[in-house]
Amino acid sequence: MTFFAVEDLSMTFGGLKALDKVSFEITRGEIFAVIGPNGAGKTTLFNCINGIYPPTGGDIVFKNNNIRGLKPDRVAKAGIARTFQNIELFSNMNTMENIMIGRHLFMKTGLLRGGLMWGRRSFAGKEEIENRRKVEQIIDLLELQTFRSKFVGGLPYGIQKKIELGRALAAEPELLLLDEPCAGMNAEEKQDVVFWIKDIQDELGITILLIEHDMNMVMDISNRILVLNFGRPIAMGVPDEVSVHPEVLKAYLGEDDADDASGP
Repeated sequence: MTFFAVEDLSMTFGGLKALDKVSFEITRGEIFAVIGPNGAGKTTLFNCINGIYPPTGGDIVFKNNNIRGLKPDRVAKAGIARTFQNIELFSNMNTMENIMIGRHLFMKTGLLRGGLMWGRRSFAGKEEIENRRKVEQIIDLLELQTFRSKFVGGLPYGIQKKIELGRALAAEPELLLLDEPCAGMNAEEKQDVVFWIKDIQDELGITILLIEHDMNMVMDISNRILVLNFGRPIAMGVPDEVSVHPEVLKAYLGEDDADDASGP
């Protein structure tokens, strides 16, 4: 069974090709990174996968089903969750409430029925208890206990990034898309992110598709890496192979510098 694959994916905005026949496959349980210079098409790729943009060509296969063109809610229900480069939290809600939003896929009780929740033994009451139990597990995993009841708008940036990660995990994804999880973080916070991602992979068994500009982090944590430049794949392989690939050096350093870096 194909767990996840992108096949000849293309995305055009007017006359601009943001993605040009991008193909790759991810096996269950690995950490797969997508890197490239600014404007390479990385975020556009994520937007196509989770249904924000309808691709102009190609296919997106998840567990043998073609999900190309599905709306974001359908993609989430299929088992794919995502974080964003720019934090998308509700600042006037606390940490628990923000993470609980990620559980909406599992809430069968409608608004009216939930409002008439009579006691812990009612269906709505049992549902609420179960969803809160799942959220508490995520809070423990990400060490957010201190911030459980605090409004997120006044919390440090690094903590907000963790909360957004927690909200994505609350959807119980099989594939997690992480869009620059280390953006804006200091060295200590970045190291924490590495530990969380490895815990998510090892303890929860979640497959991870990652966009990140911190090359040290990418090389340390990834099983395989895809490099994009101007919407086209230019290299793919394990970190040691990608880091010395001439096309990658050229894309990041420029042609003259890449020639110098490769030796005499």
